[in-house]
Amino acid sequence: MSKKLVVGVIFGGQSGEHEVSLMSSYNVIKAMDKERYDVVTIGITKEGKWMIYNGDVEKIRNGQWEREKVHLIEDFAINHPILNSIDVVFPVLHGPRGEDGTIQGLFELANIPYVGCGVLASAIGMDKIYTKTLYEKVGLPQGKYLLIMRKDWKDNQEKSIEEIEEKLSYPIFIKPANMGSSVGITKAHNREDLIRGMNEAALYDRKLLLEENIDCREIECAVLGNDEPEASVLGEIIPSNEFYDYHAKYLDDGASSLIIPAPLDDKTSQTIRQLAIKAFKAIDGSGLARLDFFVEKNTGEIYINEINTMPGFTNISMYPKLWEYSGLPYNKLIDRLIELALERFKEKN
Repeated sequence: MSKKLVVGVIFGGQSGEHEVSLMSSYNVIKAMDKERYDVVTIGITKEGKWMIYNGDVEKIRNGQWEREKVHLIEDFAINHPILNSIDVVFPVLHGPRGEDGTIQGLFELANIPYVGCGVLASAIGMDKIYTKTLYEKVGLPQGKYLLIMRKDWKDNQEKSIEEIEEKLSYPIFIKPANMGSSVGITKAHNREDLIRGMNEAALYDRKLLLEENIDCREIECAVLGNDEPEASVLGEIIPSNEFYDYHAKYLDDGASSLIIPAPLDDKTSQTIRQLAIKAFKAIDGSGLARLDFFVEKNTGEIYINEINTMPGFTNISMYPKLWEYSGLPYNKLIDRLIELALERFKEKN
């Protein structure tokens, strides 16, 4: 029997998506074929402590793992013996310091293969402003948007409001530029909502993104691969709230609907899948990403919303569901992601 691969699954992290990471990593670990892999579980607390966790996997999901007897990696370094024993890392981390190229840079320095996009793609994909700037360059269709710096908002709120209301009409979506899982996102119907939403987004980032509201259907596409990526069937989200916010995604016990495949005509579906691959390649993506699109209800116009370079892997997440419907079940998807990580590592070295 061939030697089993040692896979380091990293979870938690210091971003506002810490809890989502716990749910995602729990599902990834449970799905991994223990006949093929030895799994080393590495947790990162919200305070930034790295710990090797050897306890019950169930306790990762609800955050109880931190209270168990774990091995703390003191004075963390890239040449730590435990890291040296790992064949490939699966960083199931969402948001800043996990999905933004920082931890990917650590793996590059340590010369360890890792699942997902590289430093450049992760950094661009995390920053919604730079993603939009790049997508403009390659001609991907997008809605109107505006950048307001937190400092400008704090220093001269009146001027910022004038600029926003001059360029965008209510309702307006307000987002931190570097955050996922809809953390910090609000929808403003008037000036009072706008002020509240800007202050909320400013808690998470120094760059605040404002977007026009599009009366649309929300369509998602999963992409898998390196130099020759493939696009999955499409899925449609029917949110339980006014939009697909954090509560609708994770806290309303499945009240939001995920329709797979999305009921779209063949031409629209094919166009979205082609745009998804184009967007993935534009940021030099590798491994995986989920692309989110809007289809305007009245005109059928297609707009790209954003890219997620480490999408959720929870039991309700769209990415694994889309591939399962496309014929690639969860456990085989994990296998393929690990294969792609090793393939890219071999090519680079």
